[in-house]
Amino acid sequence: MPPSTTKPPRIAVLADSDTRWKWGALTAGRIVPGPTMEAGPLDGTQVTAALDGFLLRGRATPTPRQLAEVGVRADSLREVTAVEFLRTMERERYDVLVLSLVGGGTQAMLHGLARAFEGRADRPVIVTGYVGVVYEKLADGLLLRHGADLVLANSRQDADRFRAVYDGVGADSSTVTEVALPFLGGTPYTGEHDPYTVVFAAQPSVPDSRTDRTYLLDRLIRHARLHPEREVLLKLRSKPGEHTTHIEELPYQKLAQRHGELPPNFRLVYGNMGEVLDRTDLLVTVSSTAALESLHRRIPTVVLTDLGIRETLGNHHFTGSGCLASWEQLDAGHRPEADEAWTARQGVCADGTYATAFDAARERIAKLLATPGGLPPITPYYTPVTAPGYLPGILARHHLGPDGTPLPGAPAHDRDPGPVRQIVRRAARGAYRHGVQRVAPVIRRMGEL
Repeated sequence: MPPSTTKPPRIAVLADSDTRWKWGALTAGRIVPGPTMEAGPLDGTQVTAALDGFLLRGRATPTPRQLAEVGVRADSLREVTAVEFLRTMERERYDVLVLSLVGGGTQAMLHGLARAFEGRADRPVIVTGYVGVVYEKLADGLLLRHGADLVLANSRQDADRFRAVYDGVGADSSTVTEVALPFLGGTPYTGEHDPYTVVFAAQPSVPDSRTDRTYLLDRLIRHARLHPEREVLLKLRSKPGEHTTHIEELPYQKLAQRHGELPPNFRLVYGNMGEVLDRTDLLVTVSSTAALESLHRRIPTVVLTDLGIRETLGNHHFTGSGCLASWEQLDAGHRPEADEAWTARQGVCADGTYATAFDAARERIAKLLATPGGLPPITPYYTPVTAPGYLPGILARHHLGPDGTPLPGAPAHDRDPGPVRQIVRRAARGAYRHGVQRVAPVIRRMGEL
């Protein structure tokens, strides 16, 4: 649909977790061309384009509380299986489709959509990308996303790396489009609050061991005791029983319960990260994307080195940032200063250029929507010819055959699940989460005896 038309564009977002729903919905609001779109619905305002949300059923399907915390509204939002989603795409007509999924899910949907849109010239522009910092599985994740019309890179550095990977294997790299993280924004930091507030942004899976997570919690509590004049907050991603993009086997809430009496200036908090940053004077994390949100506002930000600077922690990404420090240094009063050249390459846009960060994506989508005769077929890099030992397994996990068609016995798509099936689904998901957070750690400890 050309951007000059008065009819608002119709957008679909498919996400598989609370974080990816946030990224996908906010990205949709920033990249769709036309004057009807509001850039940056971070305050919960409704974008004027038609936005339909789909949540891919799985272990990390967000709860109503998590969705409310994200603060992004849609015209419709429902939970679907992969096959149900593909059937909907066959029936409905959308201008833009944002796939906000893990790499394997994105690849499966690209093949399923290629089959669903076969022979159709009016298919939507397909967009995908990453929720935050890309510090592992670079080639694997990128090639699983190849086939989309736009593969968004959140920074200049990522855009260069993405193109190098695609060019290196002979895949089309013209789809790589530099943008920025869609949830950056908020009021720039102007000075200390009363009380001075230190926030530790927890991550579900980094670090992953009980010893390391207990150490970080101990140091945070110790900092609160050493500085009773400060407010020290532990910002949590989810409540026990909920899942996010990554599995959290050892929630900090449960570890904190074993500490007995906590300092009066230490608190556990939930909620939208942007709202927490409004009162933050020092943001501390291991490698959370919250660090980029904080740096965007010019809030003093620390990426911890206590557990080493390691690829498995993701904090190696911040080498050169000026933000690396330890709790020992923070306890002694250290305040970091971010390197301006480093932040500029990371898409942080603290220099005020954020308003134009999505211009290239909007222009590219507008041109694709205006393509005479419609868009060409979807052609992922992975095919039964290029990856015959890898691709079929990825597709099968989503009930798709090697050619992208639904396998026999795939979940029904033409009716809503009955009461019994809904109960079974909730019970199965609850059992899985109980196993991850309670049974698995016990088995692991037994194996260490």
